[in-house]
Amino acid sequence: MGEGRSEGALRGFRVLDISTMIAAPFGAALLGDFGAEVIKVEIPVKGDALRHVAPMFADRSLYWSVLGRNKCSITLDLHAPRGRELLLELVKRSDAVLENFRPGTLERWELGYDVLQAANPDIVLVRVSGYGQDGPYRDKAGFGTPAAAIGGLTYITGYPDRAPVSVPIALADYLAGLFGALGATTALLERERNHTGGQWIDVSLYESVFRLLEAVVPAYGKHGHIRERMGNRTGQSSPIGVYPTSDGHFMVLSVSTDRIWHRMTEAIGHPEWAADPRFLGNPQRTVHADEVDALVSGWFAEHTAEETQRVLDEAGVPVSPIYSIADIFADPQYQARGDIIAPEDPVVGPVPMPAVIPRFSRTPGRVRFVGPSLGEHNQQIYRGLLGLSDADLSELEADGVI
Repeated sequence: MGEGRSEGALRGFRVLDISTMIAAPFGAALLGDFGAEVIKVEIPVKGDALRHVAPMFADRSLYWSVLGRNKCSITLDLHAPRGRELLLELVKRSDAVLENFRPGTLERWELGYDVLQAANPDIVLVRVSGYGQDGPYRDKAGFGTPAAAIGGLTYITGYPDRAPVSVPIALADYLAGLFGALGATTALLERERNHTGGQWIDVSLYESVFRLLEAVVPAYGKHGHIRERMGNRTGQSSPIGVYPTSDGHFMVLSVSTDRIWHRMTEAIGHPEWAADPRFLGNPQRTVHADEVDALVSGWFAEHTAEETQRVLDEAGVPVSPIYSIADIFADPQYQARGDIIAPEDPVVGPVPMPAVIPRFSRTPGRVRFVGPSLGEHNQQIYRGLLGLSDADLSELEADGVI
């Protein structure tokens, strides 16, 4: 099932992306992947800051090519009175707006939700920020790395005898964007079903991380247990971790149930491990995780990565090599499912990027075009959608409004 020619499940919805960098723009990109018409509003001349973020190719940000995909780019100064007027005209013709400015910024620009809703009672506003629209931290500068730290993830990441480790991608931003897209589609569904008008949605980076903390929250709330760093372990099952092989590779193993443990010990020729009183169940194996890891590590160290994968795959034991991006490009599973696509950029040529997920059987999403040039769609939007004349556009350009 490829991306085909489907227009996507969100065809007919128009979204204004007035945000910048990653979090809310990722949410808007997800909506665009599934057919929504996304209009990216950017600062005149400079454009979105993401346009200047590495990696670059031919003076063009490949980051922007990916995150700006399926978005029409227009330039508009929201600080200017005429710029605000034009934005409200766009709001009247749109279904949702995504922003990620510090709380209170839109209100200072006289573009708060009350103003947007006055222009369009059905408008949905997704507000993404570091710490949410209220609370004592609302005015703090918010970025993904601090959000992951205050969200509880960084504290439990790494090894107990070393400093905590930050996740080396903008995880909090992407999670917030994902929750923002979920919020937008949920609000639009409710609006269409109940005809109750629009609403605004509050998404914070730190809460997006906190939401994923599994049993860490109830374990502390009910038992006072503080989960500490455990390296590759989870404290919930064993064995689980990263194991070096005889040929210098690393394999990831996850034995989450007793049934898998029994299958594994049979497959690798050590059924006696399953009968050991120390290892009879997950709770016992977790207590004796050091002993379990010593045994399992010894087996991996005696075999190549290919051998360990074959034996454990045949036994139905979850195992995987650790892939670099080069490994991903070469992997037959990725190739068979078309997980890497390369739409054409008129400046840099084909740009490899992740394909659209999830996959829909009847209305799959697709990448129609990569991140456009700054203001590439000014004529299309200002003339075609708002009905401005050439003279209007010339005046707006001369005044620095677009």
